[in-house]
Amino acid sequence: MFIDRLIESIQEKNNPTVVGLDPKIEYVPEFIRERSFKEYGANLKGASEAIISFNKMLIDSIYDQVPAVKPQLAYYEMYGVDGIHAFDETCKYAKGKGLLVIADGKRNDIGTTAEAYSKAFLGITAVDQEIKEKAFDVDALTVSPYLGEDGVKPFIDDCINNNKGIFVLVKTSNKSSGQLQDLVTNDGKSIYEIMAEYVNVWGKPVTGKYGYSSVGAVVGATYPNQAKLLRSIMKKAYILVPGYGAQGGTARDCANSFNRDKLGAIVNASRSVMCAYKSDMWKNEYSAERFAEASRAEVIRMKNDLNAALESL
Repeated sequence: MFIDRLIESIQEKNNPTVVGLDPKIEYVPEFIRERSFKEYGANLKGASEAIISFNKMLIDSIYDQVPAVKPQLAYYEMYGVDGIHAFDETCKYAKGKGLLVIADGKRNDIGTTAEAYSKAFLGITAVDQEIKEKAFDVDALTVSPYLGEDGVKPFIDDCINNNKGIFVLVKTSNKSSGQLQDLVTNDGKSIYEIMAEYVNVWGKPVTGKYGYSSVGAVVGATYPNQAKLLRSIMKKAYILVPGYGAQGGTARDCANSFNRDKLGAIVNASRSVMCAYKSDMWKNEYSAERFAEASRAEVIRMKNDLNAALESL
């Protein structure tokens, strides 16, 4: 199962973190951009090829330290067809290095459209009656549940059939998340609490050997009190925790999403790792040409920061 593979990789590397690969062309050091633009042109193709080079160099520097990467589809889609190629190349390269890949697409729809989304990332696409192929073949996908159970079921089915995983949006890290997620229903429960209860139900068919489910949840580090409550509700769900670092979440905040076994959550950092060479902490030590070394140093710092916080559990 996906969740067992994730837990075993976390334990092997002693690192409950995932690196978000959310590239903008301005994040890419100038020497990579210049080389790519010279070969392909200063266009969407050139930008996408620069992103591929950037991602591969970053992955080379961190693959032995982290269990997974999380490319956010929007950052590739904005570069068009070439950007989708960059997403695909990034996923394949990461998997080739032994990393799990969580596609952050927040897919959401119903019926056959939800099935099509799920086939693209978690399932198999029929070319004709005899031929079926995998499209992106990532390990897990983020899913928005706000169309109800029939918008989530196709993804759960592919988790069961193809040993994949999903992370369902429960309490997101953005400032306005409370406009909907914090609304209180007639029975006194917030929307995010009710969503957590659904995650429990949806996750039962894909519970792995460590007692955790391949149907997980997204709970932002920027809401540590809500995370503590949600951890008590979703005892067997793995929680993907965005918001650490650049968005203001601390290791102590993130610790609320873990269980006492120091499992149960994986913390994401994106900009703070990708752009580490620009940060106040690392810019004097690492030049742009050594950006990958700065990213590795930030990954190790984050790993130690989180592990220290987890010792207090």
